[in-house]
Amino acid sequence: MSEGGLSSTYSIISEAAGVAGNLFAFVLFVSPIPTFRRIIRNTSTEQFSGLPYIYALFNCLICLWYGLPIVSAGIILIATVNSIGALFQLAYVIIFTVYADQRRRLKMLGLLLGVFVVFAVVAFVSLCVFEPPNRQLFVGYLSVFSLISMFASPLFIINQVIKTKSVEYMPFYLSLATFLMSLSFFAYGLLKHDAFVSVPNGIGAILGILQLVLYFYYSRGYVEVSRRPLLESYA
Repeated sequence: MSEGGLSSTYSIISEAAGVAGNLFAFVLFVSPIPTFRRIIRNTSTEQFSGLPYIYALFNCLICLWYGLPIVSAGIILIATVNSIGALFQLAYVIIFTVYADQRRRLKMLGLLLGVFVVFAVVAFVSLCVFEPPNRQLFVGYLSVFSLISMFASPLFIINQVIKTKSVEYMPFYLSLATFLMSLSFFAYGLLKHDAFVSVPNGIGAILGILQLVLYFYYSRGYVEVSRRPLLESYA
């Protein structure tokens, strides 16, 4: 095969990995919908926490900024997945805020304002202070820090499964989607020679494997009766 053919095949494989990551990420983005149906139906946020959606929104915005051509070249699929994710998380935050009591509503509004202010500062500094390739390094390190902080979520679930010896709060298909998404973007980062994408998603893939192993270990004899929405465990 010619060098041009190899390059074309390599490009197709890398883009396919990115598209797969987008598709698996979409499964995760829509997973909280049952939770918000319940919130809307009961016109109350009950004991649910809005913090995971605030964290997820901030993470999506930072990673979206990192994936834009003005910061990083050739990884536009990172921008697409995080733009969709940011819209979902913003919608969840708005719904949560609308149905929260006054104290929690003010807290959520304050946190939402804080997210946009910090993101605006990051964008301003990266554009006005840094030139390529230092701009990519600056935003890249921030995105890695943001992604690693998000790993507190699966770690919390893993800890809960081990403590309760139950997989009630770790649905199999969500764990599988998490693993496949992380694996896809790990491959995408490797193929694009971008450690800021491959390293955190490699860690995510390892955590995804751990979730699946724990699921199969603790699901023996477990009968699903009425599983609560996954994100209720963050409350």
